[in-house]
Amino acid sequence: MKHTSRLAVAAAVACVAALVAAGVAVSQDDPNRPPWAQKPKPGSSAPSVNPSAPPGGIVPTPTEPIAPPDDPKDQHGKIKVKVDLVNVLASVLDDHNRPAADLPVEAFQVYEEGVLQKIEVFEAETQQPLDLALMIDASLSAHKEVAFEQEAAAHFIRQVLRPGDKLSVFYFDEDVTQMPPYFSNNVGALQTAVRKIPDGAGTSIYDAVLLGARALAKRGEDRRRVIILVTDAGETTSRTDFEAARKEAVRSDTLLYTIVIRPIKNESGRNTAGEHALETMTDTTGGAMFYPDTAQELDTIYDTINRELRTQYRLAYYPTPRGPANTYRSIEVKVLNGDYHVRSRKSYFTGAQ
Repeated sequence: MKHTSRLAVAAAVACVAALVAAGVAVSQDDPNRPPWAQKPKPGSSAPSVNPSAPPGGIVPTPTEPIAPPDDPKDQHGKIKVKVDLVNVLASVLDDHNRPAADLPVEAFQVYEEGVLQKIEVFEAETQQPLDLALMIDASLSAHKEVAFEQEAAAHFIRQVLRPGDKLSVFYFDEDVTQMPPYFSNNVGALQTAVRKIPDGAGTSIYDAVLLGARALAKRGEDRRRVIILVTDAGETTSRTDFEAARKEAVRSDTLLYTIVIRPIKNESGRNTAGEHALETMTDTTGGAMFYPDTAQELDTIYDTINRELRTQYRLAYYPTPRGPANTYRSIEVKVLNGDYHVRSRKSYFTGAQ
C-alpha cells in the first residue's frame, strides 16, 4: 500500500512538472509577441552576424566573432587612451548649413549633467582614423533604381577612405551579414561587395544597429566609429528592440548617419514609426538624418557626410564630478558667439570603475 502511494505521488509530481514546462514554452512562444520578445530558436539566442558566411549565405549563430582579429601590424603605434577621458566629436554648422571650420577652443563649452567641464583635449579638425560600417537594407533590392543606389555607395567608399581608415559592408534583411573583406581599405573589394548584395526579405534595423555598433567597438579606442545606415525604415523582423540598439550605439560611442529611401513620399501612405525611431537614435549619437526624394540625391548626401567627417571637432575632458559606475551621463556641447548649430552625442556610459 505504501509502495502504491509513493508511485502515485511521483506520477503526480511528474505531471505537474510537465504542465509547468509546457506553460512556459507556450508563454514564450506567443505568436502575438514582437519578434525580439519571442523565445529564441535553438542556435540563435541573440541576433548575431557570421562574417564567414559567403555573400548571400547567412548563418545567424553567436559562436563566431563579428570580424576577424586585426593584423598585429595594425596595432603598432596605437594610442592608449585613459578610460576616464570622455571624447566628444562635434559637427558645427553655420547658418547656411555648412561646416564651420577653424573655431578656437574658447568658442566651445561642454556640460556633463549640467556641470561645465574643463576641455583638456581640443582638435579643430580631428585626425583620428575612421572605422565605418556601411549597412544597407537588402529589401532595397526591389527598387527600380537599385543599380544607381549601389553605385552611389561605391562612389562613397572610394571618396571617404583615407590612409588609416577601414570600412566594412553589411547587409540586413531578417538577419545581418558582414561581407568580405570585412574591415578593410581595399576600395575595389569593398565596391564589389556593395554590388553583390543579394535580394532580401524582412528588415531588421535594430539588429543592424546593435551588431554594427558591436563590430565597431572591437576596433580600438583611438578610432572614430561610424555607421552609415541606408534603409527604407520599415522595421519588421528584429530580435533586438529599439532601446537595446540605442544603448549599444551609446556604449560603443558610435556615430550614426541614416539615409531613408522612401518608396512612398506621402506620410499618410506609409508607416513612419521606424523613421521616428531612427530619428531619435541618430540624434542621440550626434549623427544626421537624410531623406532623398530621388536616388540621384544620394551622391550629394554621401558628399555631405564625408565633408562632415573631415571637419569634426574633437573635445575631451575628465568628468568633474565623476559619475557612478555603469550609468548614463548626459552631455551638451555649446558654441558661443555665433549662429551655429552643433551636433554631438547626447550621452555616454561610464562603465565599471
